[in-house]
Amino acid sequence: MTPHGPTSNSFISQRLRLHYVDWGNPSAPPLILQHGGRDHCRSWDWVAEELAREWHVIAPDLRGHGDSAWVPDGNYEMNAFVYDFAQLVHTLGHDQVTIVAHSLGGNIATRFTGLYPEKVRKLVNIEGLGPSPEVRARREAEGYANRFRKWIEERRASSGRIMRRYPTIEAAYARMKEENTFLTDEQARHLTVHGASRNEDGTWSWKFDPYLNNWPFEDTPEERLNELWAAIACPVLFLYGADSWASNPESDGRAMVFQDHRVIEFENAGHWLHHDQFDRFMREVRGFLQEAR
Repeated sequence: MTPHGPTSNSFISQRLRLHYVDWGNPSAPPLILQHGGRDHCRSWDWVAEELAREWHVIAPDLRGHGDSAWVPDGNYEMNAFVYDFAQLVHTLGHDQVTIVAHSLGGNIATRFTGLYPEKVRKLVNIEGLGPSPEVRARREAEGYANRFRKWIEERRASSGRIMRRYPTIEAAYARMKEENTFLTDEQARHLTVHGASRNEDGTWSWKFDPYLNNWPFEDTPEERLNELWAAIACPVLFLYGADSWASNPESDGRAMVFQDHRVIEFENAGHWLHHDQFDRFMREVRGFLQEAR
């Protein structure tokens, strides 16, 4: 399967120029594919090619990722990500959209859906609910001041960190394969070519802002997130990899908050299950999207 190229576009959100690709077919229902952290919009190319005949597929780059602008002060707050997503939907001018989102992108899209339940027809969330209740409790146990000091120290360290440079694109490709052993050679090469850029000295670096490695130490409280999740009116499909580090919301209880949901676990798949088990992923997503509400 060789994905053909979409067209590149941009929009403005909070003074940042953010990038997205458009796979055409504008008369079809809109479908937004939102990537996760330290990823990029072209990681959806195989999915987009499969769905572009039936949908108007839009795949944005998050701020600090891909071909979108980096935040000058290096602060990547969840509220800003959610604003960007809302601004994209507003810019596109659609009354209602369908969303497929992964990891950080799923966290963002799910919050948006809770804020604007009337704007989302269906949501596919791939391992994107954020930290589990257990992880949140462990962080809280560290104490507010300790978390704050740790964040300051990590931010200071980030300011002196030099982006990793790979001597060749092949070296970057090898790192991609090392990071996710489920990837085929074709997948790894495609993700590397679109996820790295060449530096002035001829070396290669990943496109994402290295400050993304230092997340804010505070986020929306759990009870407020539950309010947002409970407000979601559309059907939600949660997809989780059996070999992933992410906590399954059916097991940890978070799924119970959602009005209309189902959870599917993929065997022999990790966090990037849409790459690891592509054929099954497409069957599940197609079936879900085609179901009558």
